[in-house]
Amino acid sequence: MVNIALPRPRRLIAGSALAALVASSAAALVPSPAHAQAKKRQEILVVSYAVTKSAYDQIIPLFQADWKKKTGQDVVIKTSYGGSGSQTRAVIDGLEADVVALAMTSDVAKIEKAGLIQPGWEKELPNNSIATNSTVIFMVRGGNPKKVKNWDDLNNPNVDVITANPKTSGGARWNFLGLWGSVTENGGSEEAAKKYIASVLRNVDVLPKDAREATDTFVKRKKGDVLLNWETEGILARRNGEWTVPYKLPSPNVLTEMPIAVVDRNVDKKGTRNVAEAFARFLWTPAAQRAYADNGLRPVIPALKAYASSKFFSGVKFFKVSDLGGWGAVDKKFFGKGGTWDQIFRKTR
Repeated sequence: MVNIALPRPRRLIAGSALAALVASSAAALVPSPAHAQAKKRQEILVVSYAVTKSAYDQIIPLFQADWKKKTGQDVVIKTSYGGSGSQTRAVIDGLEADVVALAMTSDVAKIEKAGLIQPGWEKELPNNSIATNSTVIFMVRGGNPKKVKNWDDLNNPNVDVITANPKTSGGARWNFLGLWGSVTENGGSEEAAKKYIASVLRNVDVLPKDAREATDTFVKRKKGDVLLNWETEGILARRNGEWTVPYKLPSPNVLTEMPIAVVDRNVDKKGTRNVAEAFARFLWTPAAQRAYADNGLRPVIPALKAYASSKFFSGVKFFKVSDLGGWGAVDKKFFGKGGTWDQIFRKTR
């Protein structure tokens, strides 16, 4: 069978129109009442990475109520959470996601390459389809007995490091880029960065499959002296009473950028494009961005800047994946078969 990609409308707003999207009337963004009445109930699947669950637990009811008010239509939103790399593979292998919210642009690009998402998806939502930011933190034991404060402190054979597996976890790939950039963004060579990461990796006994499992390994199983993880995980662990020790935010650090995309082939097959696109757009509204901020994810819209300032540390020198060549180059160089991660891993195991 030959799969033919059907043309689609240029459905969403480009990144430069972020402010206009938030301020504009929602009337033009929803189907007509007649269309909504034609289908009283619809169901979509949102596939995301592990640490976003608490945020979407709040955002989804907000969207459902908003959509119901505007259209009269009930929407059931099912969810799936896991390591971003594993989730990406599941969608490619047949998990019929309507919307993906993944840990990095390169994961969405893999779904695009598989023919499920049409090219140009980055420009169809605000801010190049990046809905949230985060960064890499260190969670340490009470009293910080190993004195771990910055990247150099991980290069110590007496410090047991916990980080997830970059082969399955998007968060772990960001951890790797944080480690790498801590050398190269300070003027160090790539060879120096490889040696540094190899030294750190020798201090890693286990590689959990995703960020949530990494947190459980450190917090619940009490393994390791320091955990490298999403800032989100540190905030949620403290909020939930799982961990009371203040986390460390090393500098320079990578500003993680997490994208949203509608899975074109699936929504066209299922007839869910209108609702899926509306849900995707909703993620840049103040209500959704506030929910992100309340659950440890840095919002991206200007209207939430002041609100976020009270929730997140500032004063960190951030670099982005674009400073390292962009995800196309980074994914191939670092995480592709036989890439830098594989080379370092083989030498340390």
